[in-house]
Amino acid sequence: MTSQLDFFAAPVPVTKERVARPQVIAKDAVGIDDETMAHHLETTGNYRILRKLQPRPIVKYPHPGFPRRGIILDTETTGLNYRTDEIIEIGVIAFTFNDAGELGDVTGVYGGLRQPAIAIPADISRLTGITNDMVADQAIDTVLLNALIEPADLIIAHNAGFDRPFCEAFSPVFVHKAWACSVSEIGWSARGFEGSKLGYLIGQSGYFHDGHRAVDDCFALLEVLGQVRPSMVTAPFAELYQASQRSRVRIYAENSPFDMKDHLKARGYRWSDGSDGRPKSWWIELPEETLEGEMHFLRTEIYRWDADPPVKYLTAFDRFRAN
Repeated sequence: MTSQLDFFAAPVPVTKERVARPQVIAKDAVGIDDETMAHHLETTGNYRILRKLQPRPIVKYPHPGFPRRGIILDTETTGLNYRTDEIIEIGVIAFTFNDAGELGDVTGVYGGLRQPAIAIPADISRLTGITNDMVADQAIDTVLLNALIEPADLIIAHNAGFDRPFCEAFSPVFVHKAWACSVSEIGWSARGFEGSKLGYLIGQSGYFHDGHRAVDDCFALLEVLGQVRPSMVTAPFAELYQASQRSRVRIYAENSPFDMKDHLKARGYRWSDGSDGRPKSWWIELPEETLEGEMHFLRTEIYRWDADPPVKYLTAFDRFRAN
């Protein structure tokens, strides 16, 4: 039988021997800094401490041994459709890295607001904190922006499928760059994270930050990408960089039998209605090395004849485009 605490019972006398005296830190303790108090709370096992994220410093002379240049980019927009909506804020952090996927230094930062052709919808202002008054007469400095983007070997966005079309519509400097997506190209769950949203990632990495402003989100993502969690050998950025080096294929199951749609959907295929420039068909994107096996599945389980569905080969220069 389980016992239940009686909140109305008379207090039980406590003998001196039964009292366990916990170690505490007095509120007015002299010489105890914040980090010491935070460490004390963590060691009790009863608290999880979030530290305010401090942006990495910008250096004029980066350390040698990190020859490659990367960009972390974030945009805030008036909506979700790159054809009709516009960028209202862009944030960019330039950093160095090497071929092993190790981060070097932050070498540049740019953040700018932009007044769109239409008023910012109220729900967007609530989400981003950006108001029409804030963007009035504001314009993104393309000279400063281009100076950071042009030498970049890789542009990273947390949902590159959203940011890349908006950026390419805004400036041609983004068109011929290699892009990587820190949402889809990192196995976050295998790394012990409960979700891939930036808020989850930064919180489970032990930090908090001012979210939904472009530069703040960029610094937050950089910190998560560079952190090596317990039991992991490499940081998430190393995994992301390796993924960006691999070729992928996009298979379009054109003219597949209608009654096979549920089988395709269950396997991970998505439907394209043709409005985005893709063939009107079910499609999937996979690592190139799985192409032969996937074609065998389509021919034996879906078409049931020697079909030859279209295949598009993709590198980081092609991925995450609008079509």
